[in-house]
Amino acid sequence: MIRMGRQHIHNGWLDVKQQKTGTELSLPIFKVPELLAIIDATPSEHLTFLTKDSGKPYGPTEFSGQFRSWCDEAGLPKGCTFHGLRATGCTRLADAGRSAHEIAAWSGHLSLKEVERYTKSADQKRLAVQAVARAAANV
Repeated sequence: MIRMGRQHIHNGWLDVKQQKTGTELSLPIFKVPELLAIIDATPSEHLTFLTKDSGKPYGPTEFSGQFRSWCDEAGLPKGCTFHGLRATGCTRLADAGRSAHEIAAWSGHLSLKEVERYTKSADQKRLAVQAVARAAANV
């Protein structure tokens, strides 16, 4: 995420290659008008969207520390981390009833087992609600 910039946007798609796995992702940002508006309003003189006050890009550990500082300033719990954003995204997609394959396409996970690890509790809750709703409808 810290390497993403305007050069990765093509016709409403964000095209990136994950550093850790080399997985190439194309994410349909044209489907999120609010995100496009934010990107359009973001200064574009840098190669990355996220820069330090100096204008230079963040390194991985630098950004994690900065993110933690922003969370502290916002009064968020210590459990809120930059890495946790991906897990939260996976959980929210699972809560919305998305399949493991859909979630992996968004998150870039190579293994569905990893997606299941992130979404197990979300799926359990959603499925329990669906089961009770269906049972109540049949009564």
